[in-house]
Amino acid sequence: MDHVVLAGMWGLVAGSALLLGAVLGYGVRVPQWVVASVMAFGAGVLLSAVSFELVEEAYDQAGLGPAAIGTVGGAVAYTVGNMWLARRGARHRKRSGHRQAQPSEAQQAGSGLALALGALLDGVPESAVIGVSLVDGGAVSTVTVVAVFISNVPEGLSSSAGMRRAGRGKTYVFGIWGGIAAASTVSAVLGYAVVGALPTAVIAAVTAVAAGAILAMIADTMIPEAFEDAHLAIGLITVSGFLVSFALSHA
Repeated sequence: MDHVVLAGMWGLVAGSALLLGAVLGYGVRVPQWVVASVMAFGAGVLLSAVSFELVEEAYDQAGLGPAAIGTVGGAVAYTVGNMWLARRGARHRKRSGHRQAQPSEAQQAGSGLALALGALLDGVPESAVIGVSLVDGGAVSTVTVVAVFISNVPEGLSSSAGMRRAGRGKTYVFGIWGGIAAASTVSAVLGYAVVGALPTAVIAAVTAVAAGAILAMIADTMIPEAFEDAHLAIGLITVSGFLVSFALSHA
C-alpha cells in the first residue's frame, strides 16, 4: 500500500477515537470517576509513548541537542497557543463540566470556536508523529498509534460531556470531533509526505517538537481532569497506562 495512503489511514484510525469518545460522552452518562480514571490511564500511555517512541527516537537520530531543543520548542509553542485560547474560553476544553464547567456561548462569545481550535491544537502533534513514524523503515509505529488512540477516547469523552453541560448541541459536538478526525488524517499524511522529505536532523527535531507539545498538553489538560475525581488513585492508574505502553514498545 502507498505510504501516503497508509499514513492517512492510521491517522484516521487514531483520530476516530475522539469521535468514539464524543459519542460516549454526549450520549451516555458515564460516572465521573470512570472519566477521570480513563483520562489518567491515557495520560500514562502517552507519557510512555513520548519517552520511548518520540524523544528517544529523536535522540537516536540526531543527538541530545536537537532532541532537547525540539522538545522545549514544542512545549513553548503549545503553551503559547494554549494561553491564547484559554483567554477566549477554551481553558477547560477537556473538562467534563462536573466541577470545572466549560463556558457557554452566552457566557463567553467565541468560546465555541476557541474550543474547536483547542481540540485541533491538541490533536495535530499526535497525528503528525504517526506519519513521521512511517519514514523510518516504512512501517507505522504501532505503539504510537495505540497510545494516541487510547488517549483520544477519554479526551473526546470528557470534552464532549463538558460541551453538553454547557448547552452545545449534537451538531456542534460531533461536527468538532468529526472535523478533528479528518484533520488527524491530513496531519498524518503531511507528517509523512512533508517531514519525511527533510534531513534526518530536521525529522528528529520535528519529532521532538511534537513530543514537547504532547507533554505540555498532558500536564495542562489531561492530568487536571483526571485529578478532579480520581485523585486518590491517579498515580497508580497513570503508572498502569505507562507500563502498558512500555510493554508494547518492547514487545
